[in-house]
Amino acid sequence: MDKQPEPHQSKVFISNMVESAIRIGLLLVLLMFTYDIIRPFIIPVIWGAIIAVALMPLTLRIQRWYGNRRGLAATTVALLGIVLLVTPLVMISVSVYHASIQVLVTLQQGQVALPGPDSRIAEIPVIGDRLFDMWGLFASNLEKAIQTFLPQVKTALSAFIGVLGGALGDMLIFILSLVIAAGFMTYSEKITASLKTVVVRAAGTNAAHWTSLIAATIKSVLIGVVGVAAIQALLIGAGFFVFGVPAAGLLTLLLMILCIAQLPALIAVLPVIIYMYLTRDATTATLFTVWVGIGSLSDNLLKPMLMGRGVDVPMPIILIGAIGGMMYYGMTGLFLGAVILAIWYELFVFWIKLEKQEEIEADTSPQQDATRSEKSDT
Repeated sequence: MDKQPEPHQSKVFISNMVESAIRIGLLLVLLMFTYDIIRPFIIPVIWGAIIAVALMPLTLRIQRWYGNRRGLAATTVALLGIVLLVTPLVMISVSVYHASIQVLVTLQQGQVALPGPDSRIAEIPVIGDRLFDMWGLFASNLEKAIQTFLPQVKTALSAFIGVLGGALGDMLIFILSLVIAAGFMTYSEKITASLKTVVVRAAGTNAAHWTSLIAATIKSVLIGVVGVAAIQALLIGAGFFVFGVPAAGLLTLLLMILCIAQLPALIAVLPVIIYMYLTRDATTATLFTVWVGIGSLSDNLLKPMLMGRGVDVPMPIILIGAIGGMMYYGMTGLFLGAVILAIWYELFVFWIKLEKQEEIEADTSPQQDATRSEKSDT
């Protein structure tokens, strides 16, 4: 059989290559436009999936009360979540608004009378003298102090407005995520089956249990991060209320946000400790310091106990994934980082087991061949 001429083969190769390049290019363009269209919904969908996994047990319990109507139960849970999310923000916003109006009226009437600084403030290392002078200036001549620190005041107000705007944007995203979570919980069986089909199609039958692993990892991070943060905030917040710290409720809320973000609780606690030593007697301040110090260090005991429960993955893997993911991707990274590292751990374990299985099969195959030959001789 004669071979085709080389020029003809080159033309066929070039034609196939150009055709493949055009198809791949069109596919990339389609993917690019698709990504631009769905990009605003990626974060709400991810959060919706996380919330659905976390609240599914509560939805199933409410479903029994509603006569096995899953949609109504999921809607109820979503509405409760929206109320719990919006109510504190509205209360804080109203409080800040009234406080701002009161401060503005007081400034216009010229009735501002700030107490002078205590002499013990000057004894604080590094910042004591500057803080004493600044406080004294505001107490003696408020107008001059405002003019002196006007750039810093503008910067602080701009930062506050930015934080407030970001909080409103995050609230809208979470409301949308709760609505999406209600849909996920309503059709959880169909979505789980479709997800398993996609995972098996993409990574083989050995990856079928990844969907259960993802759900278990999300629950573990929820308990180990949000649960520990809630317990830690309650322990320290109880000390705020018992010792009569001003704005104890707001400080407790701020403390819980910091703990969820995996930031040290001392960021919120240390200024309060300094305030207690400046305004209370030494015994009361020391007792308060011991109380909140134990609460601040409680996460070192609680995280090993709660993180990784229900997941066949070592706790350090989950913890490292949660903290590392949060550092790069924010709050969503708490869950994404833990899930990604858990899957990589499962792949590593599967690779180790597969290698050992191949070694065992290689060792047993000569024995099986010898046994078969003996049987054939007999």
